[in-house]
Amino acid sequence: MKSLSGPSMPILPIMLITRLATLSDAALITSHRLAMFTEMGRNEASALAAMSLHFEPWVKRMMQAEKYVGWIIENGSLPVASAGFFQLEWPPHPLDPASCHRGYLLNFWVEPESRGKGLARLLVTESLAEARRRGLRVVALHASNAGRPVYTAMGFQETNEMFRVNELAP
Repeated sequence: MKSLSGPSMPILPIMLITRLATLSDAALITSHRLAMFTEMGRNEASALAAMSLHFEPWVKRMMQAEKYVGWIIENGSLPVASAGFFQLEWPPHPLDPASCHRGYLLNFWVEPESRGKGLARLLVTESLAEARRRGLRVVALHASNAGRPVYTAMGFQETNEMFRVNELAP
């Protein structure tokens, strides 16, 4: 009889659980956001530190205001992925002429060793379900090169959006 615990058979199965993020997850969400931007090539240490310092209290405020909803995927007690949905005030638009809001997906992060298992897709599905619960037709995001194939496969389309960062007076 062959052993079932050889190198190709895990002794314990992967136990993935998706749960809603809570205020106590703000530091984790912030660390995942930092990792996401770092992986995308944003390596300005002082800007990333300032972003993290200001993001954590922001995400707590937005969660309390019920404008931000997040999800954490855990393998046992180890967080391996997270994502967020944010409801934005937005003027009526040809894509949704009667609405004054739209959804925005942000903070998508999957730990490198957990990639390729459909976790990002699961989190996008949760986010789109949240948009439907809120009655929002338009959902936007900014995609990394790694995330773009996931989003396009789920029906997201590239737009003509541009942005500019202004210098602020001292």
